[in-house]
Amino acid sequence: MNMKLKICGIKHNPTEVASLSPDYMGFIFYDKSPRYVAEVPEDIPLHIQKVGVFVNASVEDVVEKTKGFGLAAIQLHGDESVEYIELLRHSFRESEINVPEIWKVFGIKDQLDIDALRKFESVSDKFLFDTKGASRGGNGVTFDWQLLKNYNLNTPYWLSGGIGLEEMKEVKIFSQTKAAKKLYGIDINSKVEISPGLKDKKKIHELKTCYDDDRTTLVSR
Repeated sequence: MNMKLKICGIKHNPTEVASLSPDYMGFIFYDKSPRYVAEVPEDIPLHIQKVGVFVNASVEDVVEKTKGFGLAAIQLHGDESVEYIELLRHSFRESEINVPEIWKVFGIKDQLDIDALRKFESVSDKFLFDTKGASRGGNGVTFDWQLLKNYNLNTPYWLSGGIGLEEMKEVKIFSQTKAAKKLYGIDINSKVEISPGLKDKKKIHELKTCYDDDRTTLVSR
């Protein structure tokens, strides 16, 4: 499967971003974020998967927004526990909506705690590895991707944290290493912005063109 591209933290110009047809568009429902949105635009094309980003939100709020905005995936960017995710999954099954994928986010600084990740394998469809920083995402800084060389779990993961056009060469190199065996795609945010939540269409186009050119080699193995 070819690796996927997700543009996250979209607030001010979602229609422009959608016109570039990324695989996923992420909308942040965390009111302490400068990229916070209260709703998802109705004109997002059906072929683009909509992702809701939540931080320690109530189960009821996540289910309500998933149902209201047709979210295909839920990205949990807070301190959510295994028990929380189990309850969330149960609530989705009880509701009259398609159950979305659930992605658990882990911030990485100078080590990867495999044991901590293993506890979440049974309740997570994918992991997302971001740079641990002052903010819960959108810090614009990469972490040492070679920390993932010991990742031996079965759950596919997103690579995030400070990825922009300048990092695409390194992404391609990394994708061909053993550490990228379960790499599902890359998550882009602050490096393609004019200001928080306002995406730079030109930068996204250049990055996506570069990314699409390499899709045949950037493959999840």
